[in-house]
Amino acid sequence: MGRVILITGGCRSGKSALAVQKARELADRVCFIATCVPGDEEMKARVAEHRARRPDSWQTIEEPLRLTQVLGELDAERWPVVLVDCLTLWLFNLMSREDWGQQAERRAAEEAEALAEACGRFAGSVILVSNEVGMGIVPGDEVSRAFRDAVGRCNQILARAADEVYLTVAGQPLRLKGNAPG
Repeated sequence: MGRVILITGGCRSGKSALAVQKARELADRVCFIATCVPGDEEMKARVAEHRARRPDSWQTIEEPLRLTQVLGELDAERWPVVLVDCLTLWLFNLMSREDWGQQAERRAAEEAEALAEACGRFAGSVILVSNEVGMGIVPGDEVSRAFRDAVGRCNQILARAADEVYLTVAGQPLRLKGNAPG
């Protein structure tokens, strides 16, 4: 074991379902780190839908900000697989907490590098889920462009560090990097 898998794709592309499938294939004991802070009824419904896909035996840790620290505290013998869903909300939470302004891309890169290092130190497997936000139009405002660029930089850094990378489109995974163990 001991590998990093990055799964990216657009909204409702099937990336979370693929991540759950991969985690189930790797181990019975999975620690799910949820980064979402549901602020409205629609988001609460999405969280409930995601929760329903996970086995009851999985541990869930809700952590919107301290992702790197939490990963560093987990015992890989107890939790051989950690699934993080999702990096996009994690970055949003970090950027919302303080004004990163024109430093957003640099700060996101620093956070992603620290997360990549934590994933590399973890003795088990880590599955990371992130949105691919840079395939649409150029956002019309500075804050949205900064967020898009920060997510793009984060995804690049974690894809370089990952053993496997998948892009999901219309519920179909496309392997971009690595070979799944056979």
